[in-house]
Amino acid sequence: MPLIGGLHILIALLCAVHVVRSGQQLYWLFILFAFPLLGSLVYFFAIYLPNSRLDQGARKAVTAAARAMDPGRDVREARVVYDVSPSAQNQMRLAEALLNAGEAKEAAELYEGALKGPFANDPDLRFGAVRAYVECQRFDAALSHLQALKAERPEFRPDQVLLLLARCFAGAGRQAEARESFEAAVRQHGSFEAHAEFSIWALATGDAATAARLQTEIDRQVQLWTPASRHLNEPVMRRLKAAHDLARKGD
Repeated sequence: MPLIGGLHILIALLCAVHVVRSGQQLYWLFILFAFPLLGSLVYFFAIYLPNSRLDQGARKAVTAAARAMDPGRDVREARVVYDVSPSAQNQMRLAEALLNAGEAKEAAELYEGALKGPFANDPDLRFGAVRAYVECQRFDAALSHLQALKAERPEFRPDQVLLLLARCFAGAGRQAEARESFEAAVRQHGSFEAHAEFSIWALATGDAATAARLQTEIDRQVQLWTPASRHLNEPVMRRLKAAHDLARKGD
């Protein structure tokens, strides 16, 4: 037991060094040494991890794992904060939590309200609203914001913006433009998500040849996945599987 206690103190000391070197608030020192184990865990997840150089995918995996253990926590916490202080920032936080929890309709309503405020041109706000609109199949509303975002902030998440644009064109029945955007996403970015979304569209439109061509690259990338990659890509993989199942039923 003394060995375990000494290990807690050592971890707290390492965190304390990070507090001083990174210029964090000094109250963290009190928290770390008053509650060595709990304080170190809180500091790691609240301060160190978000500001570390860890791969973005690893950070997302940690967040996803925490969300899986308590899937409603983010929404509950964001709703409490918003009820106490209904600022634009808290409104956006609640909208994002709802969207990530699958409550796209309520998220879209909150994003709509935020878009009428002082942050209407904020790219993260617009991007979140677009995601909510796409999930609600409000493709025309999503398209107007996407096209503005692409024109005004071309450097902002270009891969995800292009994929959302392709999905909007598809949802609006503009299939030639959808194909062009999907092909551009695969050519320019080559991500699993780009190949998978293009394949989902191809299967839905009966283009079996394109889906088969894309599947070769999808299979190659999946073989290289880490457990974290597999977890992060699970929602898109589920949609891809559902598209394949539906295409087989239609044959």
